[in-house]
Order: sequence, then structure tokens, then C-alpha cells
Amino acid sequence: MRNEPTPAAYEWPDAAWLRRFRRKLLAWYACNARDLAWRHAPDAYHVWVSEIMLQQTQVATVERYFPRFIAAFPTPAHLASAPEHEVLRLWEGLGYYRRARQLHRAAQEIMRDHDGKFPTNRDAVGRLPGIGRYTAGAILSIAYDAREPILEANTIRLLSRLIAYRDDPRKKAGQDVLWRLAESVLPRRGSSKLNQALMELGSLVCTPRNPACLRCPLVELCPTFRQSIAHLIPRPQPRPKVELVREALVVVRHREKVLLRQRQPGERWAGLWDFPRFDISSCADREPVEIVARLAAATGVSARLAEPLTTLKHGVTRFRITLECHWADCVKKPPRRPELRWLRPVELADYPLNTTGRKVARFISRESD
Repeated sequence: MRNEPTPAAYEWPDAAWLRRFRRKLLAWYACNARDLAWRHAPDAYHVWVSEIMLQQTQVATVERYFPRFIAAFPTPAHLASAPEHEVLRLWEGLGYYRRARQLHRAAQEIMRDHDGKFPTNRDAVGRLPGIGRYTAGAILSIAYDAREPILEANTIRLLSRLIAYRDDPRKKAGQDVLWRLAESVLPRRGSSKLNQALMELGSLVCTPRNPACLRCPLVELCPTFRQSIAHLIPRPQPRPKVELVREALVVVRHREKVLLRQRQPGERWAGLWDFPRFDISSCADREPVEIVARLAAATGVSARLAEPLTTLKHGVTRFRITLECHWADCVKKPPRRPELRWLRPVELADYPLNTTGRKVARFISRESD
């Protein structure tokens, strides 16, 4: 390897290094590739759905969701014609629901603008909702064997270590270096396998903590291993400050039915249904009064707060939320509103809820049995 002078010191590979890298990596992948559902029929649609699901989500989780999603929506046409609430219901539990809404809109654009076929042109792919540079490259590379580089969490870590990149790889300078490296390692043909092998090695061996360097096929090529600095590369991100939040969730009951409200654009979990909930971090002694007032303001429902239901703890980005769930008895129903539904407990299973909403729905269903 030779040193290439840059603002941040790193070791740039030469042609001989690249040849050894490709040979060793592909031999390892041939023996260690996981049997994942989206690899059985790697057409562009399957690759696209899997890549969107895999954003900020572990492979083990996606393995549970991908088969049933594809069974329900086997083609872009099926996905495009489905009501949004059906798409969200099958996405429920994966989180980051914006991904599902963008997937749905992109399928509709594929049907309208591309005759129902996933485009092969990078610019056209990049214009689809929810598809950035990495996702476009992954789809085109894996599905069509296009010589497109990819850069995501696993390959950022792996490539940073393979050149001992000491600066922050998330900054523009680091991104420029790693995109250039991700392209330079690709062969003239066979980018599909090599890119998948890169991601697989990063996921299984070159892990964030305690990487299995002695099992890595590239250990002899890795300056980070030679220098014993894997714990320093990639440069760690500062931990965000955690904020503690208290929220109240209200299950309003009326004649054996309970109230759901659809989350509106601009709200967390937009498009999903939920029990009315409110931030009560600053309510102090007037908490019950505030909850009833906020319920009326948000839904038009007058109610009396009743007994506690349960308390749940969960996290959303940097927030750690204590969710205090209460029963409430409806005193006066509002006029019909499109964002409100009064449902029997058994009907809750048909509506897409967020994770804590689904847990509360299970509590309600058990109590109504």
C-alpha cells in the first residue's frame, strides 16, 4: 500500500491490494453468505423493499417482516393499489413509518411513470421517494449488477478500518474518501456479489465492538488490525443527550367501544392510528385536569378520567418516555370526524398502531375477553 497525502491521514490501496481484497472477500462470501429471503429472487422490487426495511433496522427483524410484506404485495402494482393503512399495518413494529409511506408513494410513481417496472437508470431511481444515493446504488448493483458503489453503516465501518481512516467518516471529507474507495474496490463485472459481501462482512465480522479480526478474510490487508486501533476507527460519534419525558395516553370508552385517532401530517407516527396521548412533563399538580382539557381540544370528546390502565417505558430518538395510560369514560361524543373512530376491542387488530399503541390494544383486548 502507498500513502496518499490528504487532510486526514489514511492508507490508500494500490492495484495489488485491490486484487487480493476482491479474491479473499468473494471466497469468504461464497462460504458465509446468509440465506436471506430477499436473496432468493433478487429482482429490483425485492431488493428495493428489503433495502428500505433494512434502514436503521436489524437483519433479524427484517427477516420476520419481509416474507409477509411480499406475500401481501408481490409486485409494485399490488403495493401501489393498496390503501395506505394496509401498508402501514404490515409495517407495524418496524418503526420509522415514513419509510413505508414513501415506499407506497414510490410504487405509485413506478406504475404511473415507468409502466410498472422498476427503473434501471440511476437518475430515475434517485428521484423516487425515499431513495437516496446509497439505496439507489444498492438496488442497481444487487439487482442489475451495475457498477454502483454503496455506503451504509456496515461498509462505512469496514472501509474506514481497511484504510485506517482516523477522521470522522460522517463528515463531507470522510464521505468523499469512502465513496471513492467504495467505487475503487468494485470489479468491472460482479459488483452485485462484491457489494453484498462487503455488507455481510461488516455485519458479521467487522462489528462496531469487539470485531472478530482473527476470523476476517482481510486481516492481512488491514492496517487498523496491524496498528491495534479498531476501537478508534471509525471515530465514535458523541452520544446525544437523553431527555426524559412523561406522556399520558387515554383510552376513552363508550358503550363497549374505545376511541382511536389518526395521527396527522407533521405529528409523530403520521398516518397511523393511536389512542389520544399528550406530553404531561410540565403538568405538575393539575395533571388530571390538563389531560381532560387536552383530550377535549384534540378530539372534541368530553370525558372523565378513570382508573389507571398501565405504565409503559419506551424510547423515541433521544427521548426516554414514561407513558402513563388511563381509562376515561366518555361524557359527550363529538360530531363525526374523519380522524376519529369508535371501535370494539376486537376491531383494533385491523388498524395500524405504533408499538406502544399495540401494547395498550392487547391490554384492552385481554380485559374485554
